[in-house]
Formats: sequence, structure tokens, C-alpha cells
Amino acid sequence: MSDRTDLTADCGNCFGLCCVALPFAASADFAADKKAGQPCSNLRTDFRCGIHTRLRDEGFRGCTVYDCFGAGQRVSQVTFGGRSWREEPGSAPAMYAAFEVMRQLHELLRYLTEAAAMEPARGLREELRDALEATEALAASDADTLMEVDVAGHRAGVSDLLRRTSELVRAGVRRKRTERGGADLMGAKLKGADLKGANLRGARLIAADLRGADLRMADLIGADFRDADLRGADLTGALFLTQAQLDAARGDAATVPPATLARPSHW
Repeated sequence: MSDRTDLTADCGNCFGLCCVALPFAASADFAADKKAGQPCSNLRTDFRCGIHTRLRDEGFRGCTVYDCFGAGQRVSQVTFGGRSWREEPGSAPAMYAAFEVMRQLHELLRYLTEAAAMEPARGLREELRDALEATEALAASDADTLMEVDVAGHRAGVSDLLRRTSELVRAGVRRKRTERGGADLMGAKLKGADLKGANLRGARLIAADLRGADLRMADLIGADFRDADLRGADLTGALFLTQAQLDAARGDAATVPPATLARPSHW
């Protein structure tokens, strides 16, 4: 995937937007309830997290697997020109709304950037480039325009293009491929499963046993890997897998992540 550092979260240049704009409920992922627009009790005055190094221990595992794909710093420093919601409280609702839209646009930019670099999809390169440019143009809009963006409509068009890209890339796996897009595989027993080139788009793989599974070249866009056991699994060349998905799973030294992603520290 082409290096786009602007699609990686830079919390030092963000006004803690994910810690304020988003709601969460007391659960296995969060130690307390928080309403949308209410600053998290752990957010410091410098917009840093007061328990950043202890999030999992303090019951805020959900924070460790969230990724804004760089939307936070863009809204903070570009869309709103470095003016925070604390400095200008009246801008807060618009800033939070813009962040929610920007996060989705940046996620699409991340996938499109990855897709455009896939050699088997060279026949779609012009369409992918056009989609990248269109998505970037939307992300460059001012706050008022961002709130008018039909994100669902735009996402639908991009999703279809990414699906076609995936099919071209996975066509190189010369065997019958597993088609489980959107499947409920929560807790599924898939130890050692041959899922090479599988379609697992949007599959619910929460707490699934994927130890030693072959997930090479599998399409994993939007798959839910919370507490999935990936010990010893091979994810070489997995399509559209994000760092947040890996961070949500369990793995070990034998797990092989894609070359573009880091091995989570808690593995």
C-alpha cells in the first residue's frame, strides 16, 4: 500500500475528538458510560489521554482498537484551522459532526489507496484513481459542506469498486474460494481452516477460533475480529485489513500479519 501518513491517526495534532464526539456504554470494552459530545473523564486539558498507557488495564479496551484514519487531525488542524472546541465552544457541534463524516471518508481513502496499488486490479486503476480524487475532494470541503455530504451514497459506489477490485485480486487463487461475506461466524471453530482467498467481507468473527488458519489473500474488509484467536494464523497479503482489526484480535509470535501492519504489542 502506498505510504499515506495523513491516513494514520496523529493524536498529538487532534483535539481529542474521538474522546468527546463519540458515545460509549459501560461494557467489556468501556469501563463507564459516556454521551456523545461529553468529554471522556480521562481526557486531559492538553487533549491527551490520562491513562493512555493503561487503557486495557483500566477497562477501556475499546479505545485501543479505534482508528480514525487521520480524520481527527484533519478536522482539528485543517477543517477548523487549529481552533479547538474548548477555545470556541460554539463550534463544537459542527466539529463533532464534521469528524464523523471525515472519519468515513478517510477510511474510504485508506481502502482506495490500498486497492490502487494492487497489480491484478490494474484494469480498474483509472476508476480507482477517479474515486480517490472524488473522495479527497469531499474530504477537503469546509465544515458546512461536509455535513451535507451523502456519505452512504458515496460509500456504496466505492464499496462496489472495492468489491470488483477484490474479485480480480483473489481470482489468482486457483481453487474454489470460500464466500462468507457478512456471515455470522461468532465463536466459529475454524482452527486450521483453509481460507486462502476467501470472501469474509463484513463477517462477524467475534471470538472465532482461527488458530493456524490460512487467511492469505482473504478479503477482510469490515470483518469483526474482536477477541478472535489468530495465534499461528497466516494473514500474508490479506486484503483491506486494518491495524484496528488486528489490535482487536488475539495473536502470538507465530501469527503472520500483512507486511504493512504492525504486530500488536499485547500479543
